Amino acid sequence: MKNLKYTLFALGLIAFGCDGTYTDDIVPVAPGTDVDPPSITINFPLQGTLIRVAEDVTPLNINFEVKDDIEIESVVIRLNGTEILTVNEFLDYRRLVKTHRYEELGNGEHTLVIEARDTSGKTTTQTVNFEKVEPYTPVYDGEVFYLPFDGDYMELVRVREATINGSPGFADGVIGRAYRGSSSGYLTFPTDNLRNQEFSAVFWYKVNATPDRAGILVMGPPDTANPNSQNLRTRGMRLFREAAGANQRIKMNLGNGSGENWFDGGAAADINPAADEWAHIAITISGSNAAVYVNGQVVSQGAFAGIDWEGCDVLSIGSGAPRFTGWNHLATQSLIDELRIFNVSLTQEKIQEIMDAERP
Repeated sequence: MKNLKYTLFALGLIAFGCDGTYTDDIVPVAPGTDVDPPSITINFPLQGTLIRVAEDVTPLNINFEVKDDIEIESVVIRLNGTEILTVNEFLDYRRLVKTHRYEELGNGEHTLVIEARDTSGKTTTQTVNFEKVEPYTPVYDGEVFYLPFDGDYMELVRVREATINGSPGFADGVIGRAYRGSSSGYLTFPTDNLRNQEFSAVFWYKVNATPDRAGILVMGPPDTANPNSQNLRTRGMRLFREAAGANQRIKMNLGNGSGENWFDGGAAADINPAADEWAHIAITISGSNAAVYVNGQVVSQGAFAGIDWEGCDVLSIGSGAPRFTGWNHLATQSLIDELRIFNVSLTQEKIQEIMDAERP
């Protein structure tokens, strides 16, 4: 009885101020005034979500919220027609926020249905269709990185998300969606599997000439002497564009450890932004040679003693930032699609094969 007495006293203090004033903002509801059906918000998965993981079977964390104006009676979750959860006890009878972990989600298309019922019999149902995509298998020998930009920034070989800087976006691409650059947006990835003595990258590029110069792909070392205007070129790789009259010229700079090598094809490497067309860009690096290709044709090549990747722990996509900003090669506002990186130096025939397979 003593405990009950103190409990009732405490509840009284909650409901009323010390001076006896009522302070709780909950308004009693008269019977028969239940007007609205429950509301359901599904936070994950969303409509059209593509779940990409390396495993064929993965857990799924279903996150949702249910609210009702009076009282929730029950919440049911069904996945592909099978009931996987029923909730009929609630700490807060007007609101349920929950994450339910479903342990074994397989590959394929899935339908999630959440149904909520209130005590007056009103029912609401929300449906989400999503897909667990089969793990990606590299298509080409030596392919170690593939970023299709199909509505997300997921690299598919290692299944890892880019670090997003600024506000890049998406546009219609060569295949599906494409990366759309912005005035400050770019992506970065770690380079632990990319620093190989043979290196190639291929992608599609639709040039926007604003700004008049920009970084495209950069794997450079930190420039500790110029932290706010980095431009150390004795190691790593820098692929970028610069204005050449009305055109944009594709250029590459490589560091061999003691110096730098330039691959500038001049007018042969020019792309006309006014054409509003996709161009295919490829670069190849080996211990003896490096080359730049535009639409399958060599625009610059030459002897190269081999690249030095020391300190090149960041791959930047869509900008020279943060490691190649000293000459103002910042974010491109162009489109990029179907980016693949290889641990081999591709032949011209292989580059042409990839182009033909992806050509719009």
